[in-house]
Amino acid sequence: MGIYDRDYYREQQRPGFSLGGPRSMVGILVLINVVAYLVDGLFFAEKHELTNLLATSDQTLGKPWMWWQFLTYGFAHAVSPHHIFLNMLQLWFLGRTVEQLYGSKEFLRLYLVMLVLGSVVWAVGNAVIGQHGSLIGASGAVSGVVLLFVLNFPHTTLTLFPIPIPVKAWVIGVMLIVFNVLGALSETSNIAFGVHLTGLAFAYVYFRNRWNLAWLSGGLLSFAWLKPGPKLRVHDPTGKNRQEDLGDEVDRILEKIHSQGQDSLTRKERRTLENASREYQKKRP
Repeated sequence: MGIYDRDYYREQQRPGFSLGGPRSMVGILVLINVVAYLVDGLFFAEKHELTNLLATSDQTLGKPWMWWQFLTYGFAHAVSPHHIFLNMLQLWFLGRTVEQLYGSKEFLRLYLVMLVLGSVVWAVGNAVIGQHGSLIGASGAVSGVVLLFVLNFPHTTLTLFPIPIPVKAWVIGVMLIVFNVLGALSETSNIAFGVHLTGLAFAYVYFRNRWNLAWLSGGLLSFAWLKPGPKLRVHDPTGKNRQEDLGDEVDRILEKIHSQGQDSLTRKERRTLENASREYQKKRP
C-alpha cells in the first residue's frame, strides 16, 4: 500500500508543470534506483549479480572492505516490481515536500544516514541473535521520509494507494508505526521491519531535536567533490546578481524559520540574515 499527497499532486498538475521539471534530489534518487533495477533485470536476469553485489548481509560487519554495502543495498530491490514501485511512489510524492522543507543537501544527508543506520542496526541485531540473511531495498529511509512528512504536516490530506481513501497524514503515521511494530514481533515475515523502525526512530529524534546534519559536511557528505572546477566569473559592477542571490537565500531562511523555528538555523544562515540586514541598513536614506 502506498500513499501520496493529494493536494500537492493536484497543484503540480497545473499547466506549466512537467514531471521532468526542475531537478530535485528526490528525482535523482528515484532515477538511480530505477536504473539499477532495470540494469539488473535486463543484463543480469539469470542470477541478478548486480543486486547481489549491492546487497548487504550480517557477514558484512566482519569485512571492513565491504562496508560500502551498508549504503548500496538501499539502491537494490527485489525482482518483483511492486517492491521498488511502492518505495519510489512514496519517495516521489512525499519526499519532494520534505526536500523543499530541509533543502536538497540536508535531505540527501538525511536519506543516506537513514540507509546506513538501518543496515548497520539490522546487521548487528542479526549477528547477536545468530540469524543470517541479506538485505536490499530503500524502505528504511523511505519510511523515515514519510514520517518526517507526517510530523511536519500532520493535518495534510493523503490518499492511500491503490485504494483511493483520503486520510489525514497523522493517521498514516500511526498506521505506519503500528504495522512495523507488529511486523517486527512476527517471526514468519522476510520483511526487515527492524530497518523500517530504525528509519522511523531516527526521523522522529531528528524532528524532535531539530537536528541539522550539516556537521557531516566536513567529510564525504559535504558533496564538495561533486562541484565542478573553478569557472570564470563575469564582473557585475552593479552587484545586481549578488543582491538577487542574497534575496533568494533570505526568503528560504525566513520560510525555514516559519516552519521550524529560529533555533533550527545554522551559523551560516544566521550570518546571511545579519549580512542582509546590514545591506538593508545601507540602502535606507
